[in-house]
Order: sequence, then structure tokens, then C-alpha cells
Amino acid sequence: MNETRIDRRFAALKAEGRAALVTFITAGDPDLATSHAILRGLPAAGADIIELGMPFSDPMADGPAIQASSLRALKAGQRMTKTLDMVREFRQENDHTPIVLMGYYNPIYVYGNDRFLADAVAAGVDGLIVVDVPPEADDELCLPALEAGLNFIRLATPTTDSKRLPMVLSNTSGFVYYVSITGITGSSSANAAEVEGHIQRIKRSTDLPVAVGFGVKTPADVAAMARFADGVVVGSAIVTEIEKSLDADRRATGNTVERVLNLVKSLAGALRAR
Repeated sequence: MNETRIDRRFAALKAEGRAALVTFITAGDPDLATSHAILRGLPAAGADIIELGMPFSDPMADGPAIQASSLRALKAGQRMTKTLDMVREFRQENDHTPIVLMGYYNPIYVYGNDRFLADAVAAGVDGLIVVDVPPEADDELCLPALEAGLNFIRLATPTTDSKRLPMVLSNTSGFVYYVSITGITGSSSANAAEVEGHIQRIKRSTDLPVAVGFGVKTPADVAAMARFADGVVVGSAIVTEIEKSLDADRRATGNTVERVLNLVKSLAGALRAR
């Protein structure tokens, strides 16, 4: 593969001497206009890489907060075409911040793999995280994505042992996403001491950056993980802030965007303070 925005961003941050802040939002949550406003504001708030969730009705790895965000987005009419349009519009004013689409295979399969990959590249997507496509099925989506020029980011977990790890890493590119807890997103907080040992083990097997997600919620969590990880992913805390800002009818309020971006600023501040 040619060098991607993700490669360039991690290289720049390594030279700067700090970890990346990777932020997750669900496309279209709580509505398209508000979601797009948040997306546009994330880089200035301190997000180095953005994960944009592809809403799906039956997410298996996500906790209540992200499940609810997907349902809000779907109820508001979010579809894959609109998600790709969000990226396309974002690229009109920001050509340097990496965007990774994250979610499940079903919406991609329904859209059509070849069509999806072509449209994602044309829109300005940089990478994919598709949590339910295992390495054994790399021919299905991973290898075509790599050939199209998209990073395919694989997840490693606390239960990924030394026998399984080489297969997980074999076609991974961009970075490795280390899931710091066993369980669903937002279900518990990560233990930095335990996570550090797993990160060191993964780094002995790859030169790729390793980012830590699941169970990272607060600026203190971010600072703790940034001591040994190349990136820190925050998702549930951000979508929870969106939910907290909604009115009684579950609609965005005048301070929804501001509240979310202020939270991201506090998370980014924890990295830059180091």
C-alpha cells in the first residue's frame, strides 16, 4: 500500500512525542445535521483520528451507549449513503484528518462490497474497522480493501494468545486496535497496568502503532494509557455526552455540539499535558 493519512498522522505524532487521540461518534446521531457539526468540530477540539460508526440495528460488541446511538441515528434516517456523504463533505474543508469507518459487515454487504469500497475511497475514507469479519475471511473484505488503498484495522483482545496473534496481524494495516477489556464497549474501565503488558506483547510482534480502546472514559484514563500506547480511543464517553445533552424528546439541543466538543478538548488536553 501507499502511505495513507493514518500512516502520516502516527508518524507525525511519534515525532511530536505523544499518543493519538482517536474519537468515535456514530454517523447521524442524534440527527444528520448535528452529527455533521460534531464531525467538523472534532479536529479543532483535538481529535487526531476520527472513527465514524456505521449505524447498525444489531451490534454485538457495543454496550448500551453506542447501541442507543445507532438506534437514534437509524430512527433519524441515517443510511450508508448519508454516512459516506458526511465524509465527502468533511473532506471539502479537511484533507488531513484520518477518518476510519467502524462497525459491522452487514451494512457493507447489503450495500455491495465492490460498490462500498469504491464509494468509500471516493468519499475520502482512510480505513475500516469491521469487528465481525475474522482473519479467516480476509478474502471477503480485508484484501479487497487493502487493494483499494484503505487501511484495514484489526482488533486484538486480552484473549488473543500468541498462537492467534500472528493471524490477527497478518493483513492489518494503519494501526492495531487493542480492546482493553473483555466484554462490550463502555461496560467497565480498563486497568492500565494489565493493558501495558498486553501492549508490550503485541509490539514485539509488529511495527504498527497500537491504539487502546474500550473502557477508556476520562482524561485520567487517556493520560494513563498514553504512557505506553501509540493511540487512545474514546467512544462510549462521547456518545454518552451526546445522549445527556438531548431534550425530553431525544432531540439535539442548542448545546449538544458544544458539550461534545468540550469533552473532546478535555481528553485532548490530557495528552498534550504530558
